[in-house]
Amino acid sequence: MAKEISLEKQAQKALLGYLQEVPFLKIEPVISKPSQKQDRGPVPDFRLKLKYPRDERLLLVEVKDSGQPKTARDAVNQIRRYLENFSHSYGVFFAPYISPQAAAICKGEGIGYADLAGNCYLSFPQVYIRREDWPNPLKRKRELRSLYALKASRVLRVLLSTASERRRWKVEALAKEAGVSLGQVSNVKKQLVDREWIQSEADGFWLRAPKDLLEEWSKNYTYRRHTVHDLYSLKDVADIEADLASFCEQAGIPYALTGFSAAARFAPSVRYQRAMAYVLGSVDELARKLGLKEVESGANLSLLVPADEGVLYGAQKAADGAQLVSPLQAYLDLKSYRGRGEEAAQAVFEQVLKPTWA
Repeated sequence: MAKEISLEKQAQKALLGYLQEVPFLKIEPVISKPSQKQDRGPVPDFRLKLKYPRDERLLLVEVKDSGQPKTARDAVNQIRRYLENFSHSYGVFFAPYISPQAAAICKGEGIGYADLAGNCYLSFPQVYIRREDWPNPLKRKRELRSLYALKASRVLRVLLSTASERRRWKVEALAKEAGVSLGQVSNVKKQLVDREWIQSEADGFWLRAPKDLLEEWSKNYTYRRHTVHDLYSLKDVADIEADLASFCEQAGIPYALTGFSAAARFAPSVRYQRAMAYVLGSVDELARKLGLKEVESGANLSLLVPADEGVLYGAQKAADGAQLVSPLQAYLDLKSYRGRGEEAAQAVFEQVLKPTWA
């Protein structure tokens, strides 16, 4: 309860700060919910009465601890009920941080919004305040770490890989496919539902916004979360990839080309001088067998020992017989790669991922 009161006080202070930028407004003291026992019908968390030349307005403010789309939609529905009971009023949704999607929901319904990050949209007669694109100072670090943690990422890979067919999932089946616990799937599902990226139906749920999910994931991912070994060979990239594939297949070592090596086979767009692959095994032994030398600069091969084997989910054979990570994994690795990685990632997205999701 103390946390909710604290957030409400922060909301009051922030909203007063935004409104005080309008010089002709006279703001009367805040009316909080605890003192509204005589009110009939539902009431907001607090109200602000504004007076200005030839008019006045009552702001009805609903405070939530999340600014994700689902919470915003619920808050908008609550505010609409409040507006029926208060004349000359305007509804405002407040949260610590309001996502762009949630902001769009509020605007579309004629409801104002404000947050602690500095974002604010208030639009009613004689008053228009608009502050947008202020980043989230809290970054939802704990939530994002949870959603894009290694085990949770297994669930995301399955959902993204089956988004094109709109495959319906039950929690049990998805947990089995991803190789994680039921609790892990439930946690991921809840966060995706909050973002309104999941569509639930009688026969199961499916990912309805793969592009949005992939975009947010790519901003919270780096291939360097895996153990990276930078190596050098006297051979050219094509021969390095061929030797690596041949050795791993003969030795029974699970592997998959990624980065530019995968992009060159999925959606060729840029020239590259460094091969990249995941391997599940001893890099020292592999390097010795293939005559590779570990270097600090000038590498033409990067071998990644994955922090989690989920990176190999959806691996497939290329036309030349080489094992590749999924287009999804290639995109993620390239997106976080310096140089022309982002350009190659975009080619994979446009030519491989986007057409299936469309």
